[in-house]
Amino acid sequence: MEHAAPPPTPAGILSEYAGTTVRLRPVDEPDLAMLRRFRTEPGLIGLDWDGFRDPGAPARRYAEDGWLGERDGRLVVQVEPEEAAAGIVSYRSGLYGGRAPYWEIGIALLPEWRGRGVGWRAQALLCDYLFAHTPAQRIQAGTHPENVAEQRSLEKAGFQLEGVIRACEFRAGAWRDGWLYSRLRDDPSPR
Repeated sequence: MEHAAPPPTPAGILSEYAGTTVRLRPVDEPDLAMLRRFRTEPGLIGLDWDGFRDPGAPARRYAEDGWLGERDGRLVVQVEPEEAAAGIVSYRSGLYGGRAPYWEIGIALLPEWRGRGVGWRAQALLCDYLFAHTPAQRIQAGTHPENVAEQRSLEKAGFQLEGVIRACEFRAGAWRDGWLYSRLRDDPSPR
């Protein structure tokens, strides 16, 4: 049983802290330059960069559905009062056992916004949004064993470490392990 995509978020989703607001909003045309950068600048998204990718793909996807698809999508992480696009969060649907829907999420922040509390807030907002608009019981996220900052971010966003997924990705010329985190609908939101 598939679950429908989250509805668009015209007003955005907010989290405020220390005079700064983190907002999730749909991708807009000016954001395509940032999405192209993530596909073509080595190291910009850290360990998750997996080689050069088609720089025109983000614009084609935007023209297709505004990055708000039924099975996957992207939202922009915006920081205010600067009104700066700090990065993106992503979501992709899956099914366990062919019947239990879940979401897998990810995040890519521009370097100048890392280490400032934006990432964990954006991931917590995305979870709250997905739980509010879809029947999924589970949201999961993977990270690299050496990415301590993302591990802390996921934990602050209400995720729990489930374990190691052996040889789950090919990166930098070798098969690498990953760590799997999850947050369930009944887990408390950190906000």
